[in-house]
Amino acid sequence: MKKKALMVALMSSLFLTACGEEQPAGPILPSAEDIVQESETTVEEPEEVLKVITERKVVDGKMQSYLTGEWKDEEVAKRRSMAVMMPNNKPALPQKGISYASIVYEAPVEGRMTRLMAIIEDYDELEYIGPVRSSRDYYVYESMAYDSIYCNWGLAVPYVADLINSDRVDNISQAVGGIKSPAAAAFERLKRPGYATEFRGYLSVEGYEKSVEKKGYEKEYRDTFEQAFTFADEGYRATYDEWPDATKIWPGGEKNNRGGYGDAKPCFTYNEEDGLYYRSQFGKSHVDEIEDTPIAVSNVVFKICHGEVRDAKDYLAFGVHGTGDAYVFTNGKVIKGTWERPSDYEANLFLDEDGNEIIFNQGKTWICNIWLEYQEFMKWE
Repeated sequence: MKKKALMVALMSSLFLTACGEEQPAGPILPSAEDIVQESETTVEEPEEVLKVITERKVVDGKMQSYLTGEWKDEEVAKRRSMAVMMPNNKPALPQKGISYASIVYEAPVEGRMTRLMAIIEDYDELEYIGPVRSSRDYYVYESMAYDSIYCNWGLAVPYVADLINSDRVDNISQAVGGIKSPAAAAFERLKRPGYATEFRGYLSVEGYEKSVEKKGYEKEYRDTFEQAFTFADEGYRATYDEWPDATKIWPGGEKNNRGGYGDAKPCFTYNEEDGLYYRSQFGKSHVDEIEDTPIAVSNVVFKICHGEVRDAKDYLAFGVHGTGDAYVFTNGKVIKGTWERPSDYEANLFLDEDGNEIIFNQGKTWICNIWLEYQEFMKWE
């Protein structure tokens, strides 16, 4: 803002008239030396504060999703999501319904390939989701942070049965050995010529809803649920300008390795125009079977976990509670920090190096659980 300052020195004198009376003199104009030249004062505009979503309100029948921050029908935003186990090995592709997931978890399983858990809240347009595969306990624990209803076809009995059969986990499980209260009506084997039997099992959305009703599960989020992440509010964007660029991301690098990601070699490529990361694997675009929809997300997370081999069958264990290193990718940037999760029903917190919560941009999120021993293969540029 420009301001003019003009300093005028006014001098008063007393003059005697011929009559001897005192009269006030008129103002004396300042000399050139007395004039203060125009000066400029720069006032910096205050930096815009990033506004985040806190309290959810219903506006015209819609609410901001707890999982994406986006406006959705109130019924969708309030209801518990389903967490569906999906295979990700090449003979099983493509998956159906994966592009509808608000959050996807990816983690290694035996055989050193990855398996996916799709957390889906907006499934009304879907008839089938799948293929559906078997459970591992670390996926179950991750689903509990979102109060999801866990869906699986099969399980690693020694490590999952006690957990999934307990009253801690609301689940829709196919009738297989190790499951005490199955929901067989929720699953079907579809015709899929050329695919192995284990890759033809799907979750029926209609059957799922009937099974949830029959089991008496609460359909809306329970009191134990907080939220997935803290999102930038509508009209705002978390830019993280001070952090390094990262527009191409490989959770397991570009070379073969035993960390689980070395098989598919997934990669996320950032598109500046729409602010999304597009996923590829096995050397080509990762798409949904539904209309070949490309998989694209607003946020990618590397959650570094302690991992170990449990037995001769190469069953793995991952520590998904506690704390560890984390890398959050959003807006084409990478933010180094940590993750924290004290207990089963508490949210994953992602904090920067100063201990501040990392703000996610609205939209879908993909989380890669990465075995600590193999984090050296992570790569971005």
